[in-house]
Amino acid sequence: MVLHGRFWYHSPMKKADEKRIAAKLAKVMAMMCVRNTKLENLHAGVVPVTKTGDYSDVVVVDAKGRKISWAEVSHIDNEQMRELIKDIVDRLYTFQMRIDDPEFQVWTDRWAAVADKWDEPELDP
Repeated sequence: MVLHGRFWYHSPMKKADEKRIAAKLAKVMAMMCVRNTKLENLHAGVVPVTKTGDYSDVVVVDAKGRKISWAEVSHIDNEQMRELIKDIVDRLYTFQMRIDDPEFQVWTDRWAAVADKWDEPELDP
């Protein structure tokens, strides 16, 4: 596979090197293009307390007085989902368009240092 920029590589390459570079790229893209998005706004707020550990003991009471179990309540509305996906797409596009920009590479290096502490990715079956 021929790609370019700091995380990109040219074939042929040893499988171990290919995996290492792909893992680093996946983590830095997740950090820059998904983690640091409007997702942070959805993540902010009060986390409910659960004594069971699975939130089966947590309910939400809406404005109509309906009691909705935590497992059944939507945690994001359509507008928030639209804004989140737009933000992620814009960031992925920016990442791809600016990957060769030296100034942008400084940012990717900074975020890569943080993302390097994350668990290693696995292939999704």
